[in-house]
This record gives sequence, C-alpha cells and structure tokens, in this order.
Amino acid sequence: MSVAIVWFRRDLRLTDNPALAEALAAADAVVPVYVHAPDEEGEWAPGAASRWWLHRSLESLGRELAARGSRLVIRRGASLTALAALADETGASSIHWNRLYEPAIVERDRQIKQVLADRGLHTSSSNGHLLFEPWTVRSGSGDPYRVFTPFWKTCLRAIDQTGPPITTPRRLPQVRDDLASLDLESLDLNPRVAWDGGLAGAWQPGEAGAAAALQRFADGAIGSYDQGRNRPDLAGTSRLSPFLHFGELSPRQALTAARRPGAGDSAGAESFIRELGWREFAHHLLYHFPHTTNAPLDARFDQLKWRRDPGQLRAWQRGLSGYPIVDAGMRELWHTGWMHNRVRMIVASLLTKNLFMHWLEGARWFWDTLVDADLASNTLGWQWTAGCGADAAPYYRVFNPVLQAEKFDVERRYIRDWVPELARLPDKWIHCPWAAPAEVLSAAGVTLGQTYPEPIVDPRKSRDDALVRFQVLKRGAR
Repeated sequence: MSVAIVWFRRDLRLTDNPALAEALAAADAVVPVYVHAPDEEGEWAPGAASRWWLHRSLESLGRELAARGSRLVIRRGASLTALAALADETGASSIHWNRLYEPAIVERDRQIKQVLADRGLHTSSSNGHLLFEPWTVRSGSGDPYRVFTPFWKTCLRAIDQTGPPITTPRRLPQVRDDLASLDLESLDLNPRVAWDGGLAGAWQPGEAGAAAALQRFADGAIGSYDQGRNRPDLAGTSRLSPFLHFGELSPRQALTAARRPGAGDSAGAESFIRELGWREFAHHLLYHFPHTTNAPLDARFDQLKWRRDPGQLRAWQRGLSGYPIVDAGMRELWHTGWMHNRVRMIVASLLTKNLFMHWLEGARWFWDTLVDADLASNTLGWQWTAGCGADAAPYYRVFNPVLQAEKFDVERRYIRDWVPELARLPDKWIHCPWAAPAEVLSAAGVTLGQTYPEPIVDPRKSRDDALVRFQVLKRGAR
C-alpha cells in the first residue's frame, strides 16, 4: 500500500488544497501532519494574536479531518527531522505541501526538498496560496514589477486561467491509530494571561468560519465595497484577510465568490478583486526583494535618521496619541486583533511621518497584535505609508488625522465606539477635542490631559519637519 504525507502549513483547509488533492491521487493512504517549528521563521515567527488564531485553526482542521475519517498528526521541532521521521514510521514514499514565499521559509523548504530527495523520497510542492506565483509575473523586460498598476494589468490578462477551486474530498483514508501525535495544547499557542476575550468575540477561526465569512460578504457588503471599504464605521470590508493568511480560504475561492452572479454590482466586485491583486503584489515584492522585511525597497531611506521616543511610541501603541481616529484604530486592534485598512494607513502615517519613527516599529507592533499579520502585506503596507516602498507618490504623502476622520468617519460612530470617553462631545469637536471650547469639553465630561490626552505632536509642524528631513532624498543621497 502506497503512503503519502501532506504537510499542512498555512493552508489549513480541505477545499481547494492542491497538495492534498495531489496526495490523494498519488497514494492509497494519506497522513496529514502539522509540524510546529516557529524558530525556522526567524524574527518573524508568529506573534501573539497569530498564535491565538493558529491554535483554533488547527483545532478546526482536526475536526474537519476527523469528520472525513482521518486525523491530524501534530509534531514539533525541526521540520526536516519531523518529516523524515514520519516517513520512516509510515513507510511513506512521497511528501506534499503548498508553497509559501517568505524568505526564511523559501530557503528552509529548498533545503528540505533537497535532503528528502537525496533520501529517496518524492517531494512535491504546489501553489495553494496565491493566484499567481511571484516568478510567473514579469514585465516586458523580464524584470519583476515595482509598481502595482502594470503588475495587476498583467495579472488580469491571465486571471481566467487560474481555474476553479478544487472540491472538498468527502472521505479521507484512515490514519493508523498507533501513529504518535502531540496534543494541540502542548504547542503553547494560547495566551497565558486571558487577554483574548475580544478576539474570541470577533472571530471564528477555521475553514467553516472562513466559508461563513465569505458567504456573508458575497451576499452583502461586496455590493457597495468600492465605497464602503473606506468607512471604518461600517461593516463594508470583507474581513477575509486572516482566513486568507492562514489558508482557511484560498484566493481562488474568494475570486470565484466575487465573480459569481448576484455577488454584487460590478464596481464593488471589481474593487474587491483588485484588493486580492494587492495581496498578490505584496507577495511578488517580498519574493523578488526579500531584504524588504527589514530594509527599505528604496535604498535612499537607509540614510534617514529616525527618531526614538519610547514614551511616544507607547502612547501610540496604547491608543493614547490624542488623535481620536488614531486612538480608535489602535484600541480596535488591541481588542479584536484587527484594524480597518483605512485606519491602518492613518495610524501608520502618524507614526512614520509626524512622529518620524522607523516603520519597523509599527510593523513589529502590528505583527504581534494582528490576527491577519502577514509578512508580505505588513511589509508592503508599512513601506508604502512610510514612503520607502513601491509607491508612485512616496514620502510627501502625509495623512492629516483630523481631515481623514472627518472624511471617513462621517457619522462619528467609529470614534464613539472605540474612544467612549469622547462620546458626549458634539460632532463638530469629536475629531479634534483640543480645539473645542472649555464649556463644551466640560459639558461632555472631557478634561484634556486627564480623561483624554492632549495630542502628542502637532500635525502641521511635524509634517513640515518631516518633509525637511526627507529633502535629502530629493538630492539622491545614498
């Protein structure tokens, strides 16, 4: 009897899983395994919120496998050692997995593939994470893209060739009872201090949760997505990013749902598909420019002297910056593990442009607190806002937090939800409480510097100061 191993990583689903489908076609018995080896991801090993999600996603995957007659084998330690040992224990002749594209993982997988092949095992990796693998999209000159629009135009010409999702297997081969597996709890993914109540109330990790979230979006918000996605006070976004990151949902499933009849008007659906394109672009950049996890794509930014101020950084992290839209976003992040994308740009702009702190300070905080912390998207987003990444209008774009709040939190609901100490302020002042008359503040129960902080930086002066610092880039400093 032939045996194949399926190595689950961030493809924690049974539907549209190419590695699983290939293993089922190639062997009589299939052994699903998850190997816990966070050290192999270096300094970008999963943060606290990601570990919280991973625990529940593995739990869900185990249930889905059991419902089909199989089970998930859990091992920990060096991936190569664990996989080789499992192959010896089962007599497996092949190991299958879906590719990932982070620099440390690409190098690890290359080494694993070589060593296992040298031992006589057949190894096969598939594309289960992206619509277009990074090396398949090239400019006319054969170079990788550094600008989104031409990248996405090239992708759109081939998007119909991505094919439909692979159907879910109804039954799976039974895994031997005597095959050892760790208890999920032994991976120590859950927080030791119970800070996760907000996450549990906001999310249902796992493939079933992903399917439900996709269905809700396709039946609702996608119809007005092109407008609603910029409103943090509305349920106008897909909230699919963590499911895509952990592979509980494939991009082909998301694309198929967006293109089906009745999923919404063309403007909303096309706008959402374009956001899938940004995810593709993020992975394209990270694969071709792997140094950007810690260094700017625009090398001129290496010369900038960023500010260090632990007190101001901590105020920003805690949602005590004195700018209500920023504080609302940071508190939403801490409570739910997620932040609206428009607000992500606003809070990132304040940190990198007004406080002039290194974008890595923000990237690392997001990495630890976001349930959808994805190295490619996190890197792209922070470098885009800081102006040192793939952007046609880089350093001189500075988001004014008051104007952004007035434009996108039109009804002031978002701030009132997340900054309740300002909830009684009139609409005119809630975005800029420091400008409100004393009698208005008093009537609303607000005492600046006590019940709510003064702004930690003047937006206009700090913007001008930042632009002066950036002038060195215009002279092409290296």
